[in-house]
Amino acid sequence: MPQRRGTARGSSAEIVLDHAFAARAFTATEAMDATGLTRSTVLAACDELVRLGWIRELDDARAAGEYRMGRPARRYGLDERAGVVVGIDAGQHRIAVLVADLRGTVLGRASGDLGEAGLDVPVRLGVIRDTVARALAAAAVPGDDVLVTTVGVPAPVDAVGASPADDGGYWAAMNPGFGAVLRQGTVVVENDANLAAVAERGAGGDGSFAALLAGERFGTGLVVDGTLLRGAHGGAGEMRVLDLVAGVGSPEGLGSTARVLAAEAVADGRVLPGTPLAAATDGIDAAALFAAAEAGDAVAVELVERLGDRLARVCVVLASLLDIDRVVVAGAIAEPAEVVIAHARRLLDTWHYDPVPTIVASTLGADVVVRGAIALALDVVREAPLALSLPGRTAIVA
Repeated sequence: MPQRRGTARGSSAEIVLDHAFAARAFTATEAMDATGLTRSTVLAACDELVRLGWIRELDDARAAGEYRMGRPARRYGLDERAGVVVGIDAGQHRIAVLVADLRGTVLGRASGDLGEAGLDVPVRLGVIRDTVARALAAAAVPGDDVLVTTVGVPAPVDAVGASPADDGGYWAAMNPGFGAVLRQGTVVVENDANLAAVAERGAGGDGSFAALLAGERFGTGLVVDGTLLRGAHGGAGEMRVLDLVAGVGSPEGLGSTARVLAAEAVADGRVLPGTPLAAATDGIDAAALFAAAEAGDAVAVELVERLGDRLARVCVVLASLLDIDRVVVAGAIAEPAEVVIAHARRLLDTWHYDPVPTIVASTLGADVVVRGAIALALDVVREAPLALSLPGRTAIVA
């Protein structure tokens, strides 16, 4: 994350620009009331920010229908298209990219499929570059307009964007070093579950909660007392410890475990012709299993209960260690997994492992990580905007 220049910290231009991010449109008087600066200082700061390209002068208050007597007040607003931010969900199998303006409005999107090549670093980086280029094209935005790019990866990420070594090389493959590849603005790398937590916090999830990515593998973004936990090496929320939890045994998520359980049931001859579960002719994935359970298929119900038990145990571990209020099951699996979540809730009500967290499904769907990436990118912009160069402009430098 870029650091504020010593000379820019608390500068009048920076203070007024912070107000511009918060307000849709404002007059000098409104900026004075919000910032405590004098009129002359506010007006000078506005002139400087207009020159730099961060804000623009709007119709005056009389033209906007907000002023009737005397000299009309000058009105200003953030130039939302002064630059853009890019958010990337760089999963093992799927890449999703959003391009958004400085208000977070999505201007373009694209997705890429890695299939089984997700561990091949050159292929992975090539697909990410291509997907970013297609998202920028969809937004009709040149790459030079990008101020910050945030990349979410399924690996622990420390404060400088690096992932620790692991025995299998998976983390290194997921986070091979994006700064040298992605040339669009400042590049920030973050753990995908942490970005899910950022997105859920923006969607109203304050206090203490866990955003639990639960599709292929469990991964958790942890917010305690409103603060996102990172850990010394960025590993807070890493779920490999589930190898040691009885009844769970691995960090495999609901989606991957559902496929394994369904395949075992088919191999054992338990999936009978004519049943809802047997109707999934293209293979039984998690969504088909959950739908069959809701239709009353006895085998599907049993497997969903096993998945609910698995989810409940994970939630107990999180709540017992961190005293969290809620677990938000996030990712594309969240909506179809409501039947699993409901069973986990019933189990938690009977187990009496206080504190008992509320388990809810995220409403952000498959976009939760990439939405969090956009939110974090905008936070980076707001942290030190005058250190960033707008297209065709020069940043204020020390």
